[in-house]
Amino acid sequence: MTTNKTAESSAATPLFDLQGLVVAVRRRRRLWCAMALLGLLVGAAVAVLMPPPPTAVIKVLIAHKEDQANDTGTLMRTDVQLLGTTRIAGKALQALKSPEKPEDFMRDYRGTGLTNNLLQIDVTADSDEEAVAGAKALADAFVADHVGRMLETAKAESKALLDQRDRMRNELAQVNEAIGSQTSASDPTASAGLESLFARRAELNSRISDFDLRAADARTGTPDVIAGTQIVDAARAVRHSLPKAVGTNAAIGLVLGLVLGLAVAAVGTVVADRPVLRRDIAANLGASVIAELPRRSGRPWRRRRTRKARERLTTTLARIVRGSGEPVSLLELGCARSASTIALNVAGALAADGPTMIIDGLPGAQLSKRRPKSGDLTVVSGEPAAAVPLKERRIGVGSVAPGTAWTDLQYLGSQTVLVVRAGRGSAAWLHTVARQLADQRIPVIGVVLIDPDPRDRTDGTLWDGLHTALRGRSVRPEQQNGTAQRRAERQPMWATGVPDNDQEAW
Repeated sequence: MTTNKTAESSAATPLFDLQGLVVAVRRRRRLWCAMALLGLLVGAAVAVLMPPPPTAVIKVLIAHKEDQANDTGTLMRTDVQLLGTTRIAGKALQALKSPEKPEDFMRDYRGTGLTNNLLQIDVTADSDEEAVAGAKALADAFVADHVGRMLETAKAESKALLDQRDRMRNELAQVNEAIGSQTSASDPTASAGLESLFARRAELNSRISDFDLRAADARTGTPDVIAGTQIVDAARAVRHSLPKAVGTNAAIGLVLGLVLGLAVAAVGTVVADRPVLRRDIAANLGASVIAELPRRSGRPWRRRRTRKARERLTTTLARIVRGSGEPVSLLELGCARSASTIALNVAGALAADGPTMIIDGLPGAQLSKRRPKSGDLTVVSGEPAAAVPLKERRIGVGSVAPGTAWTDLQYLGSQTVLVVRAGRGSAAWLHTVARQLADQRIPVIGVVLIDPDPRDRTDGTLWDGLHTALRGRSVRPEQQNGTAQRRAERQPMWATGVPDNDQEAW
Protein backbone atom coordinates (compact mmCIF):
# COMPACT_ATOMS: atom_id res chain seq x y z
CA MET A 1 0.00 0.00 0.00
CA THR A 2 1.45 3.40 -1.03
CA THR A 3 0.57 6.88 0.15
CA ASN A 4 1.07 10.31 -1.32
CA LYS A 5 3.82 11.79 0.82
CA THR A 6 3.44 15.22 -0.72
CA ALA A 7 -0.23 15.34 0.16
CA GLU A 8 0.52 14.15 3.69
CA SER A 9 3.21 16.77 4.10
CA SER A 10 0.90 19.52 2.85
CA ALA A 11 -1.84 18.39 5.16
CA ALA A 12 0.53 18.36 8.14
CA THR A 13 1.90 21.83 7.41
CA PRO A 14 0.26 24.37 9.73
CA LEU A 15 -1.41 27.42 8.27
CA PHE A 16 0.54 29.71 10.59
CA ASP A 17 3.98 28.72 11.85
CA LEU A 18 4.16 30.43 15.24
CA GLN A 19 7.55 28.94 16.10
CA GLY A 20 9.10 30.20 12.89
CA LEU A 21 7.59 33.64 13.46
CA VAL A 22 8.95 33.85 17.01
CA VAL A 23 12.41 32.76 15.91
CA ALA A 24 12.46 35.19 12.98
CA VAL A 25 11.32 38.09 15.17
CA ARG A 26 13.95 37.22 17.77
CA ARG A 27 16.64 37.18 15.08
CA ARG A 28 15.60 40.71 14.11
CA ARG A 29 16.21 41.94 17.63
CA ARG A 30 18.45 44.69 16.32
CA LEU A 31 15.46 46.24 14.62
CA TRP A 32 13.07 46.23 17.54
CA CYS A 33 15.81 47.05 20.05
CA ALA A 34 16.74 50.05 17.91
CA MET A 35 13.07 51.08 17.72
CA ALA A 36 12.74 50.74 21.50
CA LEU A 37 15.90 52.80 22.04
CA LEU A 38 14.66 55.40 19.58
CA GLY A 39 11.33 55.59 21.40
CA LEU A 40 13.13 56.03 24.72
CA LEU A 41 15.28 58.85 23.35
CA VAL A 42 12.32 60.56 21.68
CA GLY A 43 10.27 60.35 24.88
CA ALA A 44 13.08 61.82 26.94
CA ALA A 45 13.69 64.54 24.34
CA VAL A 46 10.00 65.48 24.30
CA ALA A 47 10.02 65.83 28.09
CA VAL A 48 13.08 68.10 27.96
CA LEU A 49 12.29 70.16 24.85
CA MET A 50 8.52 70.38 25.31
CA PRO A 51 7.84 70.83 29.04
CA PRO A 52 4.19 71.15 30.12
CA PRO A 53 2.86 74.73 30.41
CA PRO A 54 2.35 76.31 33.86
CA THR A 55 -0.80 74.81 35.35
CA ALA A 56 -2.96 75.61 38.36
CA VAL A 57 -5.63 73.44 39.95
CA ILE A 58 -8.59 74.22 42.21
CA LYS A 59 -11.37 72.05 43.67
CA VAL A 60 -14.97 73.11 44.21
CA LEU A 61 -17.62 71.33 46.28
CA ILE A 62 -21.02 71.64 44.60
CA ALA A 63 -24.33 71.03 46.39
CA HIS A 64 -27.38 70.16 44.33
CA LYS A 65 -30.94 70.43 45.50
CA GLU A 66 -31.74 67.28 43.53
CA ASP A 67 -28.87 65.21 45.03
CA GLN A 68 -29.72 61.54 45.43
CA ALA A 69 -27.74 58.56 46.66
CA ASN A 70 -28.29 56.65 43.41
CA ASP A 71 -27.19 59.51 41.15
CA THR A 72 -24.94 58.21 38.29
CA GLY A 73 -23.09 61.51 37.88
CA THR A 74 -25.55 63.25 35.58
CA LEU A 75 -25.58 66.43 37.68
CA MET A 76 -21.78 66.60 37.77
CA ARG A 77 -21.52 66.08 34.02
CA THR A 78 -23.97 68.95 33.60
CA ASP A 79 -21.78 71.15 35.82
CA VAL A 80 -18.68 70.25 33.79
CA GLN A 81 -20.44 71.25 30.59
CA LEU A 82 -21.69 74.49 32.18
CA LEU A 83 -18.11 75.30 33.18
CA GLY A 84 -17.12 75.17 29.52
CA THR A 85 -19.57 77.87 28.42
CA THR A 86 -18.86 81.41 27.32
CA ARG A 87 -20.97 82.80 30.20
CA ILE A 88 -18.67 81.35 32.87
CA ALA A 89 -15.54 82.17 30.84
CA GLY A 90 -16.78 85.73 30.27
CA LYS A 91 -17.46 86.31 33.98
CA ALA A 92 -13.99 85.01 34.86
CA LEU A 93 -12.36 87.27 32.27
CA GLN A 94 -14.31 90.24 33.67
CA ALA A 95 -12.97 89.47 37.13
CA LEU A 96 -9.45 89.24 35.68
CA LYS A 97 -9.99 92.40 33.59
CA SER A 98 -8.57 90.56 30.61
CA PRO A 99 -9.33 91.51 26.99
CA GLU A 100 -9.08 87.90 25.89
CA LYS A 101 -12.07 86.39 24.15
CA PRO A 102 -14.09 83.79 26.07
CA GLU A 103 -13.76 81.34 23.18
CA ASP A 104 -9.95 81.52 23.40
CA PHE A 105 -9.93 81.29 27.19
CA MET A 106 -12.10 78.15 27.11
CA ARG A 107 -9.25 76.27 25.41
CA ASP A 108 -6.94 76.94 28.38
CA TYR A 109 -8.95 75.20 31.09
CA ARG A 110 -10.98 72.07 31.68
CA GLY A 111 -13.22 70.66 34.37
CA THR A 112 -13.11 67.13 35.74
CA GLY A 113 -15.77 65.57 37.94
CA LEU A 114 -13.94 63.68 40.68
CA THR A 115 -17.15 62.61 42.47
CA ASN A 116 -20.85 63.46 42.22
CA ASN A 117 -20.22 66.71 44.13
CA LEU A 118 -16.51 67.50 43.70
CA LEU A 119 -15.30 69.41 40.65
CA GLN A 120 -11.65 69.97 39.76
CA ILE A 121 -10.67 72.85 37.48
CA ASP A 122 -7.28 72.84 35.67
CA VAL A 123 -6.06 76.07 34.08
CA THR A 124 -2.96 76.62 31.93
CA ALA A 125 -1.34 80.01 31.34
CA ASP A 126 1.97 81.65 30.52
CA SER A 127 3.05 81.72 34.17
CA ASP A 128 2.11 80.13 37.47
CA GLU A 129 0.68 83.42 38.79
CA GLU A 130 -1.63 83.82 35.80
CA ALA A 131 -2.73 80.20 36.05
CA VAL A 132 -3.57 80.56 39.78
CA ALA A 133 -5.49 83.80 39.17
CA GLY A 134 -7.40 82.24 36.30
CA ALA A 135 -8.33 79.18 38.36
CA LYS A 136 -9.60 81.31 41.25
CA ALA A 137 -11.60 83.55 38.92
CA LEU A 138 -13.16 80.54 37.21
CA ALA A 139 -14.07 78.91 40.54
CA ASP A 140 -15.62 82.14 41.86
CA ALA A 141 -17.55 82.67 38.65
CA PHE A 142 -18.86 79.11 38.67
CA VAL A 143 -19.88 79.23 42.35
CA ALA A 144 -21.64 82.56 41.85
CA ASP A 145 -23.42 81.27 38.77
CA HIS A 146 -24.45 78.04 40.50
CA VAL A 147 -25.72 79.87 43.61
CA GLY A 148 -27.55 82.42 41.45
CA ARG A 149 -29.26 79.68 39.50
CA MET A 150 -30.28 77.92 42.70
CA LEU A 151 -31.67 81.20 44.15
CA GLU A 152 -33.60 81.92 40.99
CA THR A 153 -35.00 78.41 41.01
CA ALA A 154 -36.03 78.70 44.66
CA LYS A 155 -37.62 82.11 44.10
CA ALA A 156 -39.52 80.91 41.07
CA GLU A 157 -40.77 77.83 42.92
CA SER A 158 -41.77 79.85 46.00
CA LYS A 159 -43.51 82.46 43.87
CA ALA A 160 -45.46 79.78 42.03
CA LEU A 161 -46.60 78.23 45.32
CA LEU A 162 -47.60 81.60 46.78
CA ASP A 163 -49.54 82.49 43.64
CA GLN A 164 -51.41 79.23 43.93
CA ARG A 165 -52.08 79.99 47.60
CA ASP A 166 -53.48 83.40 46.72
CA ARG A 167 -55.82 81.85 44.19
CA MET A 168 -57.03 79.47 46.88
CA ARG A 169 -57.62 82.41 49.25
CA ASN A 170 -59.70 84.24 46.65
CA GLU A 171 -61.79 81.15 46.16
CA LEU A 172 -62.12 80.81 49.97
CA ALA A 173 -63.40 84.35 50.21
CA GLN A 174 -66.06 83.54 47.64
CA VAL A 175 -67.05 80.42 49.57
CA ASN A 176 -67.30 82.38 52.82
CA GLU A 177 -69.49 84.95 51.11
CA ALA A 178 -71.74 82.19 49.81
CA ILE A 179 -72.00 80.66 53.26
CA GLY A 180 -73.01 84.03 54.72
CA SER A 181 -75.76 84.51 52.16
CA GLN A 182 -77.06 80.97 52.75
CA THR A 183 -77.16 81.44 56.54
CA SER A 184 -79.30 84.59 56.36
CA ALA A 185 -81.91 82.82 54.27
CA SER A 186 -84.73 80.95 56.05
CA ASP A 187 -85.33 78.38 53.32
CA PRO A 188 -85.07 74.89 54.91
CA THR A 189 -84.15 73.30 51.56
CA ALA A 190 -80.82 75.19 51.46
CA SER A 191 -79.26 73.09 54.21
CA ALA A 192 -77.79 70.57 51.73
CA GLY A 193 -76.01 73.29 49.76
CA LEU A 194 -74.75 74.86 52.93
CA GLU A 195 -73.08 71.63 53.99
CA SER A 196 -71.23 71.37 50.67
CA LEU A 197 -69.97 74.94 51.08
CA PHE A 198 -68.66 74.18 54.53
CA ALA A 199 -66.84 71.12 53.15
CA ARG A 200 -65.33 73.20 50.34
CA ARG A 201 -64.17 75.83 52.82
CA ALA A 202 -62.43 73.20 54.93
CA GLU A 203 -60.68 71.79 51.84
CA LEU A 204 -59.51 75.24 50.74
CA ASN A 205 -58.15 76.01 54.20
CA SER A 206 -56.19 72.75 54.13
CA ARG A 207 -54.73 73.44 50.68
CA ILE A 208 -53.81 77.02 51.62
CA SER A 209 -51.92 75.70 54.65
CA ASP A 210 -50.16 73.17 52.42
CA PHE A 211 -49.04 75.82 49.91
CA ASP A 212 -47.76 78.02 52.75
CA LEU A 213 -45.70 75.10 54.06
CA ARG A 214 -44.28 74.17 50.62
CA ALA A 215 -43.34 77.80 49.91
CA ALA A 216 -41.55 77.98 53.24
CA ASP A 217 -39.71 74.73 52.47
CA ALA A 218 -38.63 76.09 49.09
CA ARG A 219 -37.17 79.19 50.69
CA THR A 220 -35.57 77.16 53.47
CA GLY A 221 -33.81 74.74 51.07
CA THR A 222 -31.80 77.48 49.30
CA PRO A 223 -29.43 78.30 52.20
CA ASP A 224 -28.28 74.67 52.32
CA VAL A 225 -27.34 74.78 48.66
CA ILE A 226 -25.59 78.13 49.06
CA ALA A 227 -23.62 77.00 52.10
CA GLY A 228 -22.75 73.64 50.50
CA THR A 229 -21.28 75.15 47.31
CA GLN A 230 -17.81 76.41 48.10
CA ILE A 231 -14.12 76.19 47.24
CA VAL A 232 -12.61 73.38 49.30
CA ASP A 233 -9.08 73.44 47.84
CA ALA A 234 -7.62 76.83 47.03
CA ALA A 235 -5.95 77.45 43.70
CA ARG A 236 -2.35 76.28 43.61
CA ALA A 237 0.29 75.88 40.95
CA VAL A 238 1.12 72.32 39.92
CA ARG A 239 4.81 71.57 40.33
CA HIS A 240 6.40 69.55 37.51
CA SER A 241 9.46 67.41 38.18
CA LEU A 242 11.73 67.27 35.15
CA PRO A 243 13.44 63.98 36.14
CA LYS A 244 10.07 62.36 36.77
CA ALA A 245 8.71 63.66 33.46
CA VAL A 246 11.80 62.45 31.61
CA GLY A 247 11.55 59.01 33.21
CA THR A 248 7.82 58.70 32.53
CA ASN A 249 8.04 59.84 28.92
CA ALA A 250 11.12 57.70 28.31
CA ALA A 251 9.34 54.62 29.68
CA ILE A 252 6.28 55.32 27.53
CA GLY A 253 8.46 55.87 24.47
CA LEU A 254 10.39 52.69 25.21
CA VAL A 255 7.21 50.61 25.39
CA LEU A 256 5.69 52.19 22.28
CA GLY A 257 8.93 51.80 20.32
CA LEU A 258 9.28 48.19 21.41
CA VAL A 259 5.70 47.37 20.43
CA LEU A 260 6.11 49.14 17.08
CA GLY A 261 9.43 47.39 16.43
CA LEU A 262 7.98 43.97 17.23
CA ALA A 263 5.00 44.66 14.99
CA VAL A 264 7.23 45.78 12.10
CA ALA A 265 9.50 42.75 12.58
CA ALA A 266 6.53 40.36 12.66
CA VAL A 267 4.90 41.88 9.58
CA GLY A 268 8.21 41.93 7.73
CA THR A 269 8.82 38.31 8.62
CA VAL A 270 5.42 37.20 7.37
CA VAL A 271 5.69 39.21 4.16
CA ALA A 272 9.29 38.24 3.37
CA ASP A 273 8.78 34.51 4.17
CA ARG A 274 12.46 33.83 4.84
CA PRO A 275 12.90 30.43 6.53
CA VAL A 276 15.16 30.38 9.59
CA LEU A 277 14.42 26.95 11.08
CA ARG A 278 16.46 23.93 10.04
CA ARG A 279 13.41 21.92 9.06
CA ASP A 280 12.07 24.68 6.80
CA ILE A 281 15.40 25.27 5.04
CA ALA A 282 15.90 21.55 4.54
CA ALA A 283 12.37 21.11 3.22
CA ASN A 284 12.65 24.02 0.78
CA LEU A 285 16.05 22.95 -0.54
CA GLY A 286 15.25 19.24 -0.58
CA ALA A 287 18.48 18.41 1.26
CA SER A 288 19.46 17.68 4.84
CA VAL A 289 21.39 20.01 7.12
CA ILE A 290 24.69 18.32 7.91
CA ALA A 291 26.38 21.04 9.97
CA GLU A 292 25.89 24.44 11.58
CA LEU A 293 28.27 27.32 12.13
CA PRO A 294 27.76 30.68 13.83
CA ARG A 295 28.30 33.70 11.66
CA ARG A 296 30.76 35.23 14.13
CA SER A 297 33.00 33.81 16.81
CA GLY A 298 30.85 35.42 19.48
CA ARG A 299 31.82 35.83 23.10
CA PRO A 300 35.21 34.54 24.32
CA TRP A 301 33.71 31.54 26.11
CA ARG A 302 31.99 30.46 22.87
CA ARG A 303 35.01 30.71 20.61
CA ARG A 304 36.27 27.29 21.62
CA ARG A 305 32.93 25.72 20.77
CA THR A 306 32.91 27.52 17.41
CA ARG A 307 36.45 26.37 16.64
CA LYS A 308 35.52 22.76 17.35
CA ALA A 309 32.44 23.05 15.15
CA ARG A 310 34.63 24.34 12.29
CA GLU A 311 37.04 21.49 12.77
CA ARG A 312 34.25 18.92 12.68
CA LEU A 313 32.82 20.50 9.55
CA THR A 314 36.23 20.51 7.87
CA THR A 315 36.71 16.85 8.70
CA THR A 316 33.26 15.95 7.40
CA LEU A 317 33.65 17.80 4.12
CA ALA A 318 37.17 16.47 3.60
CA ARG A 319 35.82 12.95 4.06
CA ILE A 320 33.10 13.67 1.49
CA VAL A 321 35.62 14.95 -1.07
CA ARG A 322 37.96 11.99 -0.51
CA GLY A 323 35.12 9.50 -0.91
CA SER A 324 33.72 11.12 -4.02
CA GLY A 325 34.94 10.30 -7.48
CA GLU A 326 33.81 13.67 -8.83
CA PRO A 327 34.58 17.30 -7.97
CA VAL A 328 32.60 18.79 -5.09
CA SER A 329 31.62 22.43 -4.96
CA LEU A 330 30.55 24.76 -2.18
CA LEU A 331 27.73 27.08 -3.24
CA GLU A 332 26.88 29.92 -0.90
CA LEU A 333 23.70 31.91 -0.33
CA GLY A 334 24.23 35.06 1.70
CA CYS A 335 27.55 34.02 3.25
CA ALA A 336 30.37 34.33 0.72
CA ARG A 337 33.03 34.93 3.39
CA SER A 338 32.01 31.86 5.38
CA ALA A 339 31.98 29.72 2.23
CA SER A 340 35.49 30.96 1.31
CA THR A 341 36.79 30.15 4.78
CA ILE A 342 35.28 26.67 4.69
CA ALA A 343 36.77 26.00 1.26
CA LEU A 344 40.22 27.07 2.41
CA ASN A 345 40.00 24.87 5.50
CA VAL A 346 38.86 21.82 3.51
CA ALA A 347 41.54 22.36 0.88
CA GLY A 348 44.14 22.67 3.63
CA ALA A 349 42.97 19.38 5.13
CA LEU A 350 43.21 17.68 1.72
CA ALA A 351 46.64 19.11 0.93
CA ALA A 352 48.29 16.26 2.81
CA ASP A 353 46.81 13.78 0.30
CA GLY A 354 48.05 15.60 -2.75
CA PRO A 355 47.75 18.83 -4.72
CA THR A 356 44.38 20.49 -4.22
CA MET A 357 43.15 23.50 -6.15
CA ILE A 358 40.32 25.88 -5.37
CA ILE A 359 38.20 27.12 -8.27
CA ASP A 360 36.89 30.57 -7.36
CA GLY A 361 33.46 31.23 -8.89
CA LEU A 362 32.33 33.82 -6.36
CA PRO A 363 31.27 37.26 -7.59
CA GLY A 364 34.20 39.62 -7.21
CA ALA A 365 36.84 36.88 -7.09
CA GLN A 366 37.35 37.22 -3.35
CA LEU A 367 39.59 34.17 -3.12
CA SER A 368 41.74 34.70 -6.19
CA LYS A 369 42.52 38.33 -5.31
CA ARG A 370 43.68 37.64 -1.79
CA ARG A 371 47.37 38.02 -0.99
CA PRO A 372 49.09 34.62 -1.30
CA LYS A 373 51.33 33.41 1.50
CA SER A 374 54.23 30.97 1.48
CA GLY A 375 52.95 27.41 1.23
CA ASP A 376 49.46 28.72 0.50
CA LEU A 377 46.87 26.92 -1.60
CA THR A 378 46.40 27.55 -5.32
CA VAL A 379 43.28 29.52 -6.17
CA VAL A 380 42.29 30.10 -9.79
CA SER A 381 39.29 31.71 -11.43
CA GLY A 382 38.06 32.61 -14.88
CA GLU A 383 39.83 31.20 -17.92
CA PRO A 384 42.74 29.58 -16.02
CA ALA A 385 40.22 27.39 -14.21
CA ALA A 386 39.30 25.68 -17.51
CA ALA A 387 42.90 24.48 -17.93
CA VAL A 388 42.96 22.62 -14.60
CA PRO A 389 43.47 18.88 -15.25
CA LEU A 390 40.49 16.75 -14.40
CA LYS A 391 42.67 14.32 -12.49
CA GLU A 392 43.76 16.99 -10.04
CA ARG A 393 41.62 17.31 -6.94
CA ARG A 394 39.73 20.57 -6.88
CA ILE A 395 37.07 22.31 -4.85
CA GLY A 396 34.78 24.82 -6.50
CA VAL A 397 33.34 27.79 -4.63
CA GLY A 398 30.38 29.62 -6.14
CA SER A 399 27.16 31.39 -5.38
CA VAL A 400 23.47 30.67 -5.87
CA ALA A 401 22.36 34.21 -5.04
CA PRO A 402 20.03 36.05 -7.44
CA GLY A 403 21.83 36.72 -10.71
CA THR A 404 23.70 33.41 -10.72
CA ALA A 405 24.71 31.93 -14.08
CA TRP A 406 23.23 28.49 -13.45
CA THR A 407 24.91 26.81 -16.41
CA ASP A 408 28.37 27.68 -15.03
CA LEU A 409 27.81 25.81 -11.76
CA GLN A 410 28.49 22.42 -13.33
CA TYR A 411 32.10 23.49 -14.01
CA LEU A 412 32.65 24.08 -10.29
CA GLY A 413 31.63 20.56 -9.35
CA SER A 414 29.26 17.79 -10.34
CA GLN A 415 27.88 17.62 -6.79
CA THR A 416 27.61 20.35 -4.23
CA VAL A 417 27.28 21.30 -0.61
CA LEU A 418 25.11 24.38 -0.08
CA VAL A 419 26.34 26.93 2.46
CA VAL A 420 23.22 28.89 3.39
CA ARG A 421 22.80 31.69 5.87
CA ALA A 422 19.60 31.23 7.88
CA GLY A 423 16.92 33.78 7.02
CA ARG A 424 18.84 35.07 4.00
CA GLY A 425 16.81 33.66 1.13
CA SER A 426 13.06 33.51 0.77
CA ALA A 427 11.20 30.23 0.49
CA ALA A 428 10.53 30.92 -3.19
CA TRP A 429 14.24 31.49 -3.90
CA LEU A 430 15.26 28.32 -2.03
CA HIS A 431 12.80 26.41 -4.22
CA THR A 432 14.35 28.06 -7.26
CA VAL A 433 17.86 27.03 -6.18
CA ALA A 434 16.79 23.41 -5.65
CA ARG A 435 15.02 23.29 -9.01
CA GLN A 436 17.90 24.87 -10.94
CA LEU A 437 20.43 22.51 -9.40
CA ALA A 438 18.16 19.59 -10.29
CA ASP A 439 17.93 20.89 -13.85
CA GLN A 440 21.74 21.01 -14.03
CA ARG A 441 21.87 17.49 -12.57
CA ILE A 442 23.95 18.66 -9.65
CA PRO A 443 22.87 16.67 -6.58
CA VAL A 444 22.96 18.41 -3.22
CA ILE A 445 24.96 16.36 -0.75
CA GLY A 446 23.88 18.45 2.23
CA VAL A 447 23.42 21.92 3.63
CA VAL A 448 25.77 23.81 5.95
CA LEU A 449 23.69 26.30 7.91
CA ILE A 450 25.38 29.59 8.82
CA ASP A 451 24.13 31.76 11.67
CA PRO A 452 21.46 29.35 12.94
CA ASP A 453 19.14 30.21 15.77
CA PRO A 454 20.72 28.87 18.99
CA ARG A 455 17.29 27.85 20.31
CA ASP A 456 16.24 25.98 17.20
CA ARG A 457 15.38 22.41 18.17
CA THR A 458 13.81 21.34 14.88
CA ASP A 459 15.18 18.44 12.83
CA GLY A 460 16.86 19.39 9.57
CA THR A 461 17.06 15.85 8.16
CA LEU A 462 14.81 14.78 5.29
CA TRP A 463 13.83 11.28 6.34
CA ASP A 464 11.67 10.88 3.24
CA GLY A 465 14.60 11.74 0.96
CA LEU A 466 17.61 9.78 2.19
CA HIS A 467 19.33 9.99 -1.16
CA THR A 468 19.91 13.68 -0.51
CA ALA A 469 21.20 13.20 3.03
CA LEU A 470 24.84 12.59 3.78
CA ARG A 471 24.11 9.33 5.60
CA GLY A 472 22.10 8.04 2.66
CA ARG A 473 24.37 8.85 -0.26
CA SER A 474 24.15 6.25 -2.97
CA VAL A 475 27.74 6.86 -4.12
CA ARG A 476 30.09 4.70 -2.07
CA PRO A 477 33.58 3.36 -2.76
CA GLU A 478 33.64 -0.08 -4.24
CA GLN A 479 36.24 -2.63 -3.29
CA GLN A 480 38.08 -4.01 -6.26
CA ASN A 481 41.13 -6.25 -5.81
CA GLY A 482 41.45 -5.11 -2.21
CA THR A 483 41.69 -1.42 -3.06
CA ALA A 484 39.08 1.32 -2.98
CA GLN A 485 38.09 2.35 -6.52
CA ARG A 486 35.86 5.35 -7.13
CA ARG A 487 32.83 4.77 -9.27
CA ALA A 488 33.35 6.36 -12.67
CA GLU A 489 29.75 6.84 -13.53
CA ARG A 490 26.56 7.29 -11.57
CA GLN A 491 23.02 8.21 -12.38
CA PRO A 492 22.00 11.80 -11.64
CA MET A 493 19.97 12.28 -8.49
CA TRP A 494 17.15 14.77 -8.77
CA ALA A 495 16.10 17.01 -5.90
CA THR A 496 12.68 16.16 -4.56
CA GLY A 497 9.90 18.25 -3.12
CA VAL A 498 10.49 21.35 -5.30
CA PRO A 499 8.19 23.08 -7.80
CA ASP A 500 8.53 22.30 -11.49
CA ASN A 501 8.39 25.87 -12.72
CA ASP A 502 9.09 29.43 -11.65
CA GLN A 503 5.41 30.27 -11.31
CA GLU A 504 4.95 27.64 -8.59
CA ALA A 505 8.06 28.92 -6.76
CA TRP A 506 6.64 32.39 -6.47
